[in-house]
Amino acid sequence: MTARQFLELGEDPPGVRLELVDGEIAVSPSPLPRHSYTVVSLAALLKNHIDQHDLGELLMDVDTIFGEHDVRRPDLLFFRKSRRHFIGEKAIEGPPDLCIEVLSPTSGRTDRKEKFEQYARGKVKHYWIVDPKVFTVEAYSLDGGKYAGGVRGSRSDVIKLPPFTKLRIPLAQLWRPK
Repeated sequence: MTARQFLELGEDPPGVRLELVDGEIAVSPSPLPRHSYTVVSLAALLKNHIDQHDLGELLMDVDTIFGEHDVRRPDLLFFRKSRRHFIGEKAIEGPPDLCIEVLSPTSGRTDRKEKFEQYARGKVKHYWIVDPKVFTVEAYSLDGGKYAGGVRGSRSDVIKLPPFTKLRIPLAQLWRPK
């Protein structure tokens, strides 16, 4: 299946998320509460900073075309103002400046290996991997076609990550209270 054919399928069935990987439909379950809490908390922090400084646009869970046979849905993605033209009516049609994936019990290998490589090939400048189970954030920047510089923070660290080097992110706010 091509990316264009995939986008014509419409909305996902209830309880699942669909992506297109190498021309095949990949199905994953809906996020767990811990995952959702972290996505919403991080989105709130980022959106506030992005809006205050008029930096661009933050989106959540949007079909993003990475090739003729690949459509992924990063948990969060950011575009600088000058690159908003890649945001299409039905999907993202060019590489985001930042993709963020929040790990769930079934997505670790996909997010750390497959998407890590695919986002680098797709020229996504920054990639963050957030793990709400072990309370960590890893941030990578594209350098010579590969991700490097894995900045890491955990638990209650307060960190600054590219491309938002002026934003202090208090990680303790991202983790769902027990």
